[in-house]
Amino acid sequence: MEQNIAVRLEHVRREYGDVVAVDDVSLDIHDGEIFGVIGPNGAGKTTLVNMICGMVPPSTGTVHTLGFDPTKEERKLREILGVQFQEAELPGAITVKEALELYSSFYRNPRNWHDLAEEWGLQHKLGARFEKLSGGQKQRLFICLALLNKPKLVVLDELTTGLDPNARRQSWEMVKQIRDGGATVLLVTHFMEEAEYLADRIALINQGVIEAMGTPEELTRQHTDRRIVTFTSPGFDPGALAHLGTVSTNNDRIAVEGGRFLMAEVAATLRDMDIDPVDLSTQHTSLEDLFISLTGGSTMEEA
Repeated sequence: MEQNIAVRLEHVRREYGDVVAVDDVSLDIHDGEIFGVIGPNGAGKTTLVNMICGMVPPSTGTVHTLGFDPTKEERKLREILGVQFQEAELPGAITVKEALELYSSFYRNPRNWHDLAEEWGLQHKLGARFEKLSGGQKQRLFICLALLNKPKLVVLDELTTGLDPNARRQSWEMVKQIRDGGATVLLVTHFMEEAEYLADRIALINQGVIEAMGTPEELTRQHTDRRIVTFTSPGFDPGALAHLGTVSTNNDRIAVEGGRFLMAEVAATLRDMDIDPVDLSTQHTSLEDLFISLTGGSTMEEA
């Protein structure tokens, strides 16, 4: 495997009886990047992660994670793989210190857990029981546990589910710290804003198939020509722009939705009307818009 490829899947398919959870997926995750996987419930995200981590084998196709066959060489992979699963939980009575000490004992050459606790802001919570931690503190602890073995790849599955907006933003900065520390990050999320903010590249999976893959900018640029132009003009007649697209109003604020050259067309029409709004601006389609258009808002149960 090439030096710069952390994970490679080639024509991977996973079946559960008559259900096809992942269907002919091929992708590379580059060393040192944050790679996002997004998709609706039931898309196959969890099955994909489980195959990468060696928890289930593919029905057909090949998976290589950090140079290992994850199902045949799972023990070797565990030494350099860190995982934080969505359903991760600890006994309520265990303290932060006890959890860190316990998980450190699982590895031959773990990181100093005191240093990790300080790095992730838990040094003053070592005696606190897990059940008394806030949602953000629990996530920090799970990240510490995932980093104890000095992993080359860190898998974060729905890291910020259930967190308030402030804690979610703090968690985003933690993810960047992990990447900046030299690890590759596989981020599974259903928050479009999270994927757009963090991921270097994104794979959008739906019904077991990758519908789109690329940087956030590439995805929103390549897969749709939708544009929205907005401006403020008191007393403006929306019908004057109806030939360019769909026009909506909010008090004196005008919004026009149309095709690729909408900004130029709106500007030209306003110029001919001798109208020069100072706040004329355009918006490109967001990742959430793309997600909805490709998945149809599907909410099937997770495979």
